[in-house]
Amino acid sequence: MRRREFITLLGGAMAAWPLVTRAQQPTVPVIGFLSGTSSRGYAPYAFREGLREGGFVEGQNVKIEYRWADDHYERLPELAADLVNRSVALIAAPNNATALAAKAATATIPIVFLVGDDPVRLGLVASLNRPGGNITGVTSLNRELGRKRLELLHELLPSATVLAVLVKSDNPNTAEYQSNEVQAEANAFGLQLHVLQASHEEDFDTVFAEAGEIRAGGLVISPDPLFLDHSEQLAALASRQAVPTISPYREFAVAGGLVSYGGSLTDQLRLIGVYTSRILKGEKPADLPVQQTMKVELIVNLKTAKALGITVPQSVQSRADEVIE
Repeated sequence: MRRREFITLLGGAMAAWPLVTRAQQPTVPVIGFLSGTSSRGYAPYAFREGLREGGFVEGQNVKIEYRWADDHYERLPELAADLVNRSVALIAAPNNATALAAKAATATIPIVFLVGDDPVRLGLVASLNRPGGNITGVTSLNRELGRKRLELLHELLPSATVLAVLVKSDNPNTAEYQSNEVQAEANAFGLQLHVLQASHEEDFDTVFAEAGEIRAGGLVISPDPLFLDHSEQLAALASRQAVPTISPYREFAVAGGLVSYGGSLTDQLRLIGVYTSRILKGEKPADLPVQQTMKVELIVNLKTAKALGITVPQSVQSRADEVIE
């Protein structure tokens, strides 16, 4: 073989070698994370922790495409369709509205949801034990705690006869169900209940102004990512307007709100991360029963209670998982 021919062949082989190496490298799966809120809210660190438990680390052997609706739920169908067009391996949908948008967008790409409602009633799955199709996830059944939140507020404010409940207006099915649940409990105690609505952060000032106009003795915040995302703002408004308020989210009480009662969102997001990792490893959503997280936490802020002139009964303090003084 001539020397020039040998060098040419050797050079061609060396040029081809990186291509062969790259071809042998495993494909990194891409997850779509579809959120109705913004990235400044609950960053999905707990979701990533669940992935890590299953052996997946973002930036190493898995990628995550985030889509944030910034509290504009009307954008969710478009964002879900974009993830489908990008052929992601799976869509994580961490609330009712995102789960419904993802389900409407695809019947083939696996979906793992986190909802605070009955996923059968929402039409997401056929049953909890046998979800069927391409979707499964975690439910906290948070809506069922609406009655308990009003009961707790009534226990703290026994002389109040008028209360209000805050719901997200552009999530009509969930908003109606939540307000009906709280209304039933209000009727049982002989209380007058007003439903206040907000669709965006800009509505909060109006909500608390309305609470003042109707002379609401207290306010129950319903579960929704919008209200979680703005826990600090809601706690500040409740304090400034002197409206005793209860929220589903621990973040609210920690930020200065009177009391919170609800499930651990951190634990719930971790669980959908774990389910996501199992599906990436080959398990099918239809074979993974919907998990129900039943643990709830009661957080009482005694400092805020004192500022509002509220004496927290010892019976409530003794039941609290955390008391902030």
